[in-house]
This record gives sequence, C-alpha cells and structure tokens, in this order.
Amino acid sequence: MMPELPEVETIRRQLGPLVTGRTVVEADGHPSEKFVSARDCIGATMGEVRRRGKYLLIDLTGGSEPGRRELVVHLGMTGMLLPTVEPDDPYVRARWFFDDRTELVFRDVRRFGRIRVVPAGDHSTIATLAKLGPEPLADDFDPEDFYQALRRSKRRVKTQLLSQVPVAGVGNIYADEALWRARIRPSARRVTRAEATRLHGHIRDVLAAGIANGGTTLRDYRTVEGAEGTNQFALDCYGRAGEPCRRCASVLTSRQIDARTTTWCPACQ
Repeated sequence: MMPELPEVETIRRQLGPLVTGRTVVEADGHPSEKFVSARDCIGATMGEVRRRGKYLLIDLTGGSEPGRRELVVHLGMTGMLLPTVEPDDPYVRARWFFDDRTELVFRDVRRFGRIRVVPAGDHSTIATLAKLGPEPLADDFDPEDFYQALRRSKRRVKTQLLSQVPVAGVGNIYADEALWRARIRPSARRVTRAEATRLHGHIRDVLAAGIANGGTTLRDYRTVEGAEGTNQFALDCYGRAGEPCRRCASVLTSRQIDARTTTWCPACQ
C-alpha cells in the first residue's frame, strides 16, 4: 500500500534532524526522469523538512541554481528514505552524501516513487501536488468547506477522498477507517451536511492516531529508523473483510469500488 499522511509525517519528523543544515557534496540518481534530479541538490544545503499531503518537501539553499529551491519526494508504493543501506542493494534509486560524511538513501523496489527539484513554492510542474486540497490536521480544514467540496461531485465518497481534492493525504487505509467510524457507505454518491461533519472529525481522528502509532505497516512501509509502524493493530475496518464489525457484529464485506479494494459494514454503514 502507498504510504499515506501518517506514514509520511512519521518519516518527516525523523528525517529533519538527519538532514537539516547539512550540505550535499555528492549525489546520484537512477538515470530515469523520476530520480535523476537528485543530482541537482549538489552544493545545496538542506533546510526544513515539510510535508504536503503525501509529499515531502525539503528546503534547499545554495548550490548551482540561484534562489531557494525545494527537493520534492513522493514515496510511491515502496519508497523508503534511510540513513544507509547495504552496499550492493539493487533497489537504491537516489543517494545524497553530506559534508559531515553522513548520507541519505532513497530505496524503492517498485520504482513508483518520484524525486523533483523545483523553485521554492512552485509546484506547477507536479500536477498532483499543485491541486491538493486542505491539510486535514490544519486549522483551515473547515467542516462546511469539506461538505461543499464533497457536494460538488457525483463520484462515490471514497473515490472523492482518494482524489486528494476535498482533503489531502487520505488514502485507502484511512479512508476506510474514517468512513466506518462515520457510518457512511463508501459507495455513497451523496452525503448530508451532518454526515460530512462526522466524517470531517473522524478523518482527523484516524490520521492523528496513525501518526501517534508511527504509521501502518502492512508490507513495505518502514520509518527512517527502519522500524515498522504499529497502527495496523488498531484498524477497525480496513483489511478485516469476513470478520465481525466491532460496532454491530455483522460480517464486514469487501469489493472493488472504482478499482480500489474497499471494506465496510453492510449493516451499520
């Protein structure tokens, strides 16, 4: 599964102390256009590590280009940022070497990740980043605005959440969890204002819990420290098809909704 907001936020918090203030003296990237721009960081000093939705943004100052820039990293499905790997690891896609002899490695088995260096704040060349909706844990994630955003589309509510337009950072896992808590069927094409308000609150709750638990590890996700998250042990709905609903004891069901495997309770959602 693709890392979602809690996983990326966990990585952001651990990555900051490792790279902030360090100057890139050497870098290399796989020659594909997805990773080659890692080399554009040579000579630049890494600053604050931020997050927008499922993207990591690292401030860059100095180097061969004038003005401030950003290193934008999307982890894809299997991407990891690690302080070191085995010397012969075949899945290393990018590498940055710092002036204090430390390094940062981007490892990505399936190569769905992406690296880009852009002028600071200019995300026009990264369409999925440029169109992101509000951050769900920020003060400006407003329940009424969220309701109106859902209302403007006729797509199924889960599909809308995954589009990243009504709210940023929510993927398959946390969408199923929030919809289950809000008692909303994922295939619904319309939600009431009251339902949207409930969903708004539960999105924030499940994401905050995911962060507190270090993210959800189902297969590939690891923190910068190489550890697994523990949120998989706290899931109420996602991945539990065929098991009893923890609210009403009905059997949870699962099917594809707009090409995404989805789990819900047919009785109380």
